[in-house]
Amino acid sequence: MASEAPTRPSIGAAIAKAEQTARRSLLRNHGGGHAPVSFLELFFDLVFVFAITQLSHFLKDNLTAAGFAQALVMFLAVWWAWMYTTWATNWADPQRFEVRVMLILVMLASLVMAVALPRAFEDHALIFVFAYIAIQLGRTLFMTAILWKPSHRNGRSMLRIAVWFAVSAVAWVGGALADPAGRLACWALAIGIEYYGPLALFPVPFFGRSSASDWDISGSHMAERCGLFIIIALGEGIIITGASFAGGSMEQGRVLAFLITFLSSVLMWWLYFDMGAERGSTHISGHEQAGLVARNAYTYLHMPIVLGIVIFAVGDAKLVADWASPAGDKLLAVLCGGALLFLIGIGLFKRQHSARGNFPFSHAIGVLLLVLLTLWAWNMPLNALQLGGLGAAVFALVASWEWISFHGGWQERFNELSAWARLANRY
Repeated sequence: MASEAPTRPSIGAAIAKAEQTARRSLLRNHGGGHAPVSFLELFFDLVFVFAITQLSHFLKDNLTAAGFAQALVMFLAVWWAWMYTTWATNWADPQRFEVRVMLILVMLASLVMAVALPRAFEDHALIFVFAYIAIQLGRTLFMTAILWKPSHRNGRSMLRIAVWFAVSAVAWVGGALADPAGRLACWALAIGIEYYGPLALFPVPFFGRSSASDWDISGSHMAERCGLFIIIALGEGIIITGASFAGGSMEQGRVLAFLITFLSSVLMWWLYFDMGAERGSTHISGHEQAGLVARNAYTYLHMPIVLGIVIFAVGDAKLVADWASPAGDKLLAVLCGGALLFLIGIGLFKRQHSARGNFPFSHAIGVLLLVLLTLWAWNMPLNALQLGGLGAAVFALVASWEWISFHGGWQERFNELSAWARLANRY
């Protein structure tokens, strides 16, 4: 009797098995393509609106060298908690129940961290630290578990990241138990460890290091999420300025100060979203190493942009409150310092997706003018309205210069003006 030929699974059975596996997966499985931002991610961001507001109020009440240093450490922690969660939701599917539970728990821990933030260098240090550690370690271990089987390479990368967070946790806890000066040093060390990790590709003894090719992300998702965080920072600035304005009288100078701060916020939005956001999204979406671009252009270079907006917002609130006063050192530090940080950060970000790899010339001129404005205000007394108005004028110059350069160029504008002049001369 002839033996039967071994049966092979049909194509239909293979497709059915693949579909069943996809249904069980907690991952987006976007294959590097577009991954839409979910409503849960937008809901999650509300906690960080509150966190940025807490940070702004802390800086506004602590405009000293020590206050700046403390605010910087806390900002870097807040940014890192949000950014790593953004990387996680780039892979994990927020529509799945388990991922939703993880995000809601991270959201709760982030809320606790934000509540503790203003007194993190006082009696709420341990609350701040344990909430932050729970966010970073808990989410990373969850991602390790769900990535391990479908993508062992990414799972191992997440495990390395968890090891780095575990090491930095020692410095975080040690700082929480130390005096304020020792706390700042320990927390700065913890931040240094964590921010060095992606640059070094998370080496772990006997476990190797990650590779940039491990980060097979959706570039469009990363660009959209970072753009939304810019909106959060700008919105927080409007909130703190509006609250400052609403608490006082409607004097003419005060109204003018309010209009200057609003104009500055609009121009900052324009500088980021008119050219930078769209070109950045196009660049990362079509890049063969989208993960590397996400690390450099979004994870790191968006940090000074957001920090500059936060610091500038504190300056706006002070401008509205002290519009009739001379521009003192504190107003000068937050207005000019925040504007410089923002322009340098956004210039470096735009350089990443520039065809020539150049820092935008318009932004370089803006940085130079802000430095000159700072030196002028430092040596020759200006009042608060003059400083705010000149700062807004620098933003307006940079924004208009860039817009003209990328919408026909200066020669075309000159030709249009010449044509209008010739037409006027006829009459």
